Amino acid sequence: MDLDDLPLAEFAFPGPLRDKLVGAILSGAKTSTTGLLVGYECANEPLPEVGQLSAVVDSAGRRVAAIELTEVRVIRLADVDLRHALDEGEGDESVAQWRAGHETFWNSAEVREELGDPDFTVDDDTMVVTERFRLVHVL
Repeated sequence: MDLDDLPLAEFAFPGPLRDKLVGAILSGAKTSTTGLLVGYECANEPLPEVGQLSAVVDSAGRRVAAIELTEVRVIRLADVDLRHALDEGEGDESVAQWRAGHETFWNSAEVREELGDPDFTVDDDTMVVTERFRLVHVL
């Protein structure tokens, strides 16, 4: 499989969090992820689709693996369930714990800058894109 031909799957921003998430993907612990719907809208990017293959990149921009999407849902933040939260592979043991970590990230200066909204904040009605994937290739 030639990872150079695949679109990129970038988790978080380059740095320690991305490295942790990529490690969890490579170990098989991470099989789901969540993004903000508004992030896709701001970037004018189409939503991911089931069956889509992507190259996972590390903080150095190296393509290290390929994943295939097996499920994509657009739901309210309040509707994220425990199975999804656990499958994110970040060690959270409850939806509340998962949400607290994600809110910290989504309310960060980096995300607000990326969205072009210095006052952006999430709440129960914030629409998120939940994705389930499987690891199909590791370099």
